[in-house]
Amino acid sequence: MENLEKLLSYVNKEDLPIIQKAYDYSSCAHSYQTRASGEPYLSHLVSVAVNLAELKIDAVSIAAALLHDILEDTLVTEQELTKEFGEEIVSLVKGVTKLNKYKFNDNITAQAQNWRNMLLAVVKDIRVIIIKLADRLHNMRTLKYLSAEKQKNIAGESLTLYAPFAHRLGIYKWKSELEDLAFEILQPAEYHQIKTQWEKRAESNTQNLTDVENLLKEKLLPSSIPFRITARPKNLYGIYKKMERQNKPFSEIQDLFGLRVITDTVENCYAILSVINSGFNLLEGSFTDYINVPKSNMYQSLHLTIISDKNVIVETQIRTEEMHQRAEYGVAAHWRYKRRVEGDGQNAKEDAKNAMAENKLDWLKQFLEYQKETTDSGEFLDTLKTECNFEQIFVFTPKKKVIKLPLGATALDFAYAVHSEIGDTFMGAKINDKMATINAKLKTGDTCEILVRKNIKPSVHWLEYAITAQARSRIRKYLREHSEQQTQKSASKK
Repeated sequence: MENLEKLLSYVNKEDLPIIQKAYDYSSCAHSYQTRASGEPYLSHLVSVAVNLAELKIDAVSIAAALLHDILEDTLVTEQELTKEFGEEIVSLVKGVTKLNKYKFNDNITAQAQNWRNMLLAVVKDIRVIIIKLADRLHNMRTLKYLSAEKQKNIAGESLTLYAPFAHRLGIYKWKSELEDLAFEILQPAEYHQIKTQWEKRAESNTQNLTDVENLLKEKLLPSSIPFRITARPKNLYGIYKKMERQNKPFSEIQDLFGLRVITDTVENCYAILSVINSGFNLLEGSFTDYINVPKSNMYQSLHLTIISDKNVIVETQIRTEEMHQRAEYGVAAHWRYKRRVEGDGQNAKEDAKNAMAENKLDWLKQFLEYQKETTDSGEFLDTLKTECNFEQIFVFTPKKKVIKLPLGATALDFAYAVHSEIGDTFMGAKINDKMATINAKLKTGDTCEILVRKNIKPSVHWLEYAITAQARSRIRKYLREHSEQQTQKSASKK
């Protein structure tokens, strides 16, 4: 099997025995099953494992991927599987099996409860959702063998929740492919129109990109800074959303490709930035420093847009090799070197990194905690999409502390992000020294000062102005608690 050879080529020698054992065991258990395409079911399991191996994730996760449907679709019991593979692998298999049971249909209440249950399972071990995403990616690649209705249902779910989840975990490669695969099914006319136009411009764009790359190398080489440059095309769905957002036709979208300049240290990232600043014109307002202020999914890079001497516009990212690994593989990168050998300083260092990565996933636990305050299924799903499918903005307090918020956040969201008590006593805001309303939308670079008054308290109308889970949860909690107090007072008077 070609994919098996590909899988084994990604795996370290010491991990080969457990991967081979999982493959053999799964091959036997699923031997009588085929997919809708007519291929042996095993081909799907190996493809899912390859997706994970490409992320360079740990061998335990890859073995679990080969076994992820075994409890659901075969006669193998949990006890038998535990005896063969141990508790860690079985725990991951059980987690994915649970996720497979959550069916997402048009019933909003059922959808919300299923996602709530799913996220609770994910909180226990984030690798569960990474395996599920690898599974969904392969299913999307082979969707053509299903009925048109099933294709649309699965594509819709992938676009609105699975792709955003991949984004939230920093696995941009999967996010982009899931988006494009879903886009082709859900909006075929728009997909093929953009694809055709993109292909027509591909040759000239490639030449323009090569010219900018050569010019960049020419300016960087005298500095003796170590670097390498890679190019990346924008995904088609990303182009479509940009056309929509900016209300522009395809012909006016210039940055269809981007450049990545990869170096060895953070200091050299800024040194390269200095060379580019002095050697190129930059698009006004295009610079963002995600190294000093990383995104919530641990992404770091310097972003800027170059304008060449031939007026070619190229989005450029500057990052270290470590940042690049994290940008490519997201949170999965933190399991790549996970080894627990006592007394090994390097391994202790890696474990510390893993602990830091897992701590940064607390957003999911916080989100579930905030959502205890709402029983509204539609709101739960909308807020989940806001938390996952985010473009972040970076807003400053008057003391220059940076507050990260999702795109579309208001002054009220900012107040609650600073502190819940500041949010509860919100009277108004000054944005860049100008008075602003409670629902004023913020943008990156704004400085926001919150004005408070002790006798002001949250009202139900505030829910119309807040979009973040944190703010909405706090407002609901206040309203519920004070409603209960009022009821108790009324009862005592009687």
